[in-house]
Amino acid sequence: MSDTTGRDVAIRGGTVVDATGARDADVIVAAGTGTVVAVGPHLAKDPPAGTLVLDAGGCVVAPGLVDLHTHLREPGHEEAETVESGSRAAALGGYTAVVAMPNTDPPMDSAAVVRQVLDLGSTALCEVAVAGAITMGRQGTRLAPMAEMAALGVRLFTDDGNGVQDARLMRRAMEYASGVGVTLAQHCEDGALAAGGHMHEGEWSSRLGIPGIPAEAEELMVMRDIALARLTGARLHLLHLSTAGSVTMVAAARAQGLPVTAEVAPHHFTLTHAELAGYDAVFKVNPPLRTTADVDAVKAGLQNGTIDAIATDHAPHPQEAKEAPFDQAPPGMLGLETALSLALSELQLPIEQTLALLSWQPARVAGLNAGHGGPVTEGAAANLCVIDPADTWVLEAERLASRSRNTPYAGRKMTGRVRHTVLRGEPVVVNGEAQR
Repeated sequence: MSDTTGRDVAIRGGTVVDATGARDADVIVAAGTGTVVAVGPHLAKDPPAGTLVLDAGGCVVAPGLVDLHTHLREPGHEEAETVESGSRAAALGGYTAVVAMPNTDPPMDSAAVVRQVLDLGSTALCEVAVAGAITMGRQGTRLAPMAEMAALGVRLFTDDGNGVQDARLMRRAMEYASGVGVTLAQHCEDGALAAGGHMHEGEWSSRLGIPGIPAEAEELMVMRDIALARLTGARLHLLHLSTAGSVTMVAAARAQGLPVTAEVAPHHFTLTHAELAGYDAVFKVNPPLRTTADVDAVKAGLQNGTIDAIATDHAPHPQEAKEAPFDQAPPGMLGLETALSLALSELQLPIEQTLALLSWQPARVAGLNAGHGGPVTEGAAANLCVIDPADTWVLEAERLASRSRNTPYAGRKMTGRVRHTVLRGEPVVVNGEAQR
């Protein structure tokens, strides 16, 4: 690690890619301002003494990535992850902002707990935004005080891990959210249909004798909440969609002009339920890994613009939890340090489209676009990542920054890696190493 604080920064020799297009340019960031002061060719050819020069040769210089769906576990489950360790993983993955999910202990269903997490995030290696709970305790019976949390800057609300089962309560939540000016994000799962299931209901669940969760458990709630968005006019964001039917319904909602956005996680476009043949709980996730046809539909939704964002659903768990019997092991996988590489290698999209899914589109959904995801231009916030799209590497789980190791991609050859990450003008990752 080197001293990177309090110095002007010059990102030299890269190709700047943002929502306005691509151009070869150096990027200059002034010390202490947290903003970009100049963008153009050859600006960093002879930088002033004391300038920290970050090599971007052969790389893409982009707005920092934004994750809509991160489980930082703190407070309550610090053995799996903390705000600090999770933010370190995020920065190494190119993220300058993440949205922390509220299924902590206690849950983020009050201004007091939200304030605690925001305070923890004040020294993190990325901006930590908070998603508040829709209902008290995420129990689905009584609305949480969304206005109080919104006053602290919360813009996204969800009971993630649980779907709000009561349609009437969800309607009330949408009406309340519309008045407050926030977005509701739904974990789409009909609890009655999913009850007792541990993987996708289909060919492999039958072979393995594991109770399954049918695709319809997700799709019924997608259908219901799109209908409620139509009724109330509320902004609705659909979390970690996994089925072909869900993608089709989102496409129809968008065609009707409804205020509906959606995300998918990398494991839902890279893995299928066949991975569970060995009963390895590292592949257990909720919603579960689906069929090849579902994977193809999710990829198509990303390619044609139906899906707005790739979100990691970074869900760390201690090793002993994942080594429990399959039906007792918790669902979830790590994602912050692998999402970019998986998107680059698996989707084969133009780099501008991949970055839209990982940066400026999720920033807009999260209400973070004032400081993240915007064009790399003079006066813009200096939240940036430098990506080497050709770098090949093999994932070693033990070298991940997370406190947990539950990645399904251990030993996998990856293409594309973050070289540098700059947060508010300060380099927090340099040459692939976290700086604090």
